[in-house]
Amino acid sequence: MTPEEKQTALLGGLITMFQTAALQQMGKIKNPVSDKIERDLEQAQMSIDMLDMIQAKTKGNLSSEESAFLANVVRELKLNYVDELGKEQSEKKETR
Repeated sequence: MTPEEKQTALLGGLITMFQTAALQQMGKIKNPVSDKIERDLEQAQMSIDMLDMIQAKTKGNLSSEESAFLANVVRELKLNYVDELGKEQSEKKETR
């Protein structure tokens, strides 16, 4: 594996790590430690913000494939976040 291939793999792993964390924090997938669905939208927003920061700080330094992968992950997470935020607001209205 060349150094460039290693860096591409590491970047993909980093992006996937934050993606998985955000999905867990939004309650989209189980937390493997507790084996339960948990929702912490504040933490999910932090994970998405980290990916936004990575996207901003690496702009112009990624291959087109890396850039597209990161952009797609961020877009997907933001759409899911809005969906979960809407669910949370609906739940709050129903309990009033």
